[in-house]
Amino acid sequence: MRLSVIPLRDDTPTTRYPIVTVSLIVASSLAFLWTVSLPPHAQQAVIIGLGLIPARLLGGAELPADLALASPPMTVLSSMFLHGGWMHLIGNMLYLWIFGNNVEDAMGHVRFIVFYLLCGLAAALSQALPEPDSTIPMIGASGAVSGVLGAYLLLHPHARVLVLIPIGFILRLIELPAMVVLGLWFGLQLISELFAAEGAGVAFRAHIGGFVAGMILIPFFRRRGVRLFAPPQERWRRF
Repeated sequence: MRLSVIPLRDDTPTTRYPIVTVSLIVASSLAFLWTVSLPPHAQQAVIIGLGLIPARLLGGAELPADLALASPPMTVLSSMFLHGGWMHLIGNMLYLWIFGNNVEDAMGHVRFIVFYLLCGLAAALSQALPEPDSTIPMIGASGAVSGVLGAYLLLHPHARVLVLIPIGFILRLIELPAMVVLGLWFGLQLISELFAAEGAGVAFRAHIGGFVAGMILIPFFRRRGVRLFAPPQERWRRF
């Protein structure tokens, strides 16, 4: 999850504690701490064995027995909790923390779990299907988190998001509508995918696929009575 702008908070209140969002952040953080506690060769083995490799999932490729830590279908799930570095983890978890609580609030806990995993699956397939013979492991929660962003955009496009924008060596704080913040983020993913060099190391197609999946799924996963495209005044009535 590349940070074009760095969100710090939004102004949309919730009505319930986001237990699933917090649990996902804790689980991802613990998985990362476990991974970095291993020696380098073991870290690489975990990424290969638990990361999603398109050639395993779609092409029937096999790993040596000592590296096949999970079945190919299970790596769709396990790969969502692995991250390649501190910034990779922090970026994903920051976006999930800020936007996930409101999406979870709009769905309820159980539906949010299913929604999150489906977005992660859609993101993985968006990246893997065009390159089914790829042997590069895919890891990270970016695709699933992108689905959360897509859902948030349809739920609260007028929410105000406080963001930190790096301009050279200057950091500027500014409040922007969610539709601008998330629209810019999605636009950056599209541009990056179009102009990404081979082997860029970022699964931009997964970001795009997850975001679109979130927008498609939110009308079916929201709780009864939760409206899409909430106008600004409705946010204040919920305090």
